[in-house]
Amino acid sequence: MRSLAIASVRGGTSSALFPFEAIERLQMAQDSYHLPVLVSEIVELFAALPAGVVIDATLGGGGHAGAILRSAPQIRIVGIDRDPEARTYAKHFLEPFGDRVLIVDSTFAEIATVVTDQRHFIGRQPIVGVLMDLGVSSHQLDEAGRGFSFRSEAPLDMRMDPTTGQTAAQLLSRMDRHELTRILRENGENRFAGSIAKSVIERQPQTTGELTQAVERAVPMAARRRGHVATRVFQALRILVNAEQEQLVDGLDAAIEVVAPEGVVAVISYHSGEDRVVKSVFHEASTGGCHCPADLGCVCGAVPTVSVFKASAQLAGTSEIELNPRSRSARLRIARKLAQ
Repeated sequence: MRSLAIASVRGGTSSALFPFEAIERLQMAQDSYHLPVLVSEIVELFAALPAGVVIDATLGGGGHAGAILRSAPQIRIVGIDRDPEARTYAKHFLEPFGDRVLIVDSTFAEIATVVTDQRHFIGRQPIVGVLMDLGVSSHQLDEAGRGFSFRSEAPLDMRMDPTTGQTAAQLLSRMDRHELTRILRENGENRFAGSIAKSVIERQPQTTGELTQAVERAVPMAARRRGHVATRVFQALRILVNAEQEQLVDGLDAAIEVVAPEGVVAVISYHSGEDRVVKSVFHEASTGGCHCPADLGCVCGAVPTVSVFKASAQLAGTSEIELNPRSRSARLRIARKLAQ
C-alpha cells in the first residue's frame, strides 16, 4: 500500500479508510460491468479531502464513485459519461447514495460547462477534486456489438456514444494511406505502420473481423510481438473515433481551472500516449508555462497553478494485478491546485 505517500498530497497522514475486504465487495459488485483499478489509492486520496463536490469525469459503471461515496460522507459527486449504457448502469449502482450523486450526459472535455450548468446541485460547495479514468471499459470491450475489440465479430463502430459521430468504418472510408500511417505511428505501431495502413485502406473493413484480417495480412508471423497483432490498431482507431487526445487536453485544462485551491486532479491512463499528455499538461501547469533556461532561473514571471505529486506515475501493486490483470497498464498521476 502507498497510503502515506498518497496522503502527503495534502501534507497529512492516512488511516485505513477503505479496507481490502470492502474493495473485494466492490469488485464483486462491479464484475458484471467493469472492475475499477487503483481503488484503494483513489479512495484514500479523495476521502482525505474536505467537504465538497468531486467531478468523476469518466463515471463508467460508477465503481470509483461508489467507493468514494461509501468512504467519504462529506463528498458529493457529479458523474460525467457520454456512454448511455454506462449512465444507466451507474444510476442503478449508485442509487443507494441518493441525492449525493448526479449523473450527467457529457464528456470530460466539457467539465467547465457541466460545473456551470449544475450549479443547482453543486451550490456553494467547492469542487475539491476531479477524477479521470481514461480509455475503454471492460464492459465496452466485452459488448461485441460496440466494435471495440478484435475478440468478437461486430460492425466496426467504436463510438463511446453510439448515437452521434462517425464510426471507425466511416472514418477509414474517408482516410488515405498516409494519414492512417501517421496515426498508427503516433500510437506506437512503428515498424509495420505503412504496410498495415495500405492493407486496411485497400480492404475498407466494415467489421472487426475484417479489420483484424487486414492487419494480420500486413504483419509477418515471425515479426509479431507478444499480444495480438491488431491491439494497437484498434486502440489508435478508438482514440481517433472519439477524439480522445484532443478531449483529454481540454479536459485536463478545465479540471485544473474548476478545482478549488488545495483540491486534487487525479488521472488514470493506460497507454503511453495518454500518459505523455497527462504528464505534459501537469508539467506545464506546475511551471506556469515557464521555459526559461534552468541555469538562469525564471525571469518570465510564470505563475504555477498546481504542484505535481511526484515525477513518476503510481502503479498497481502485485496483489491487484493478480486480481485484475487490466490494472497492470494503469498509471496514476496526481496534481494539487495551488492557492494563488
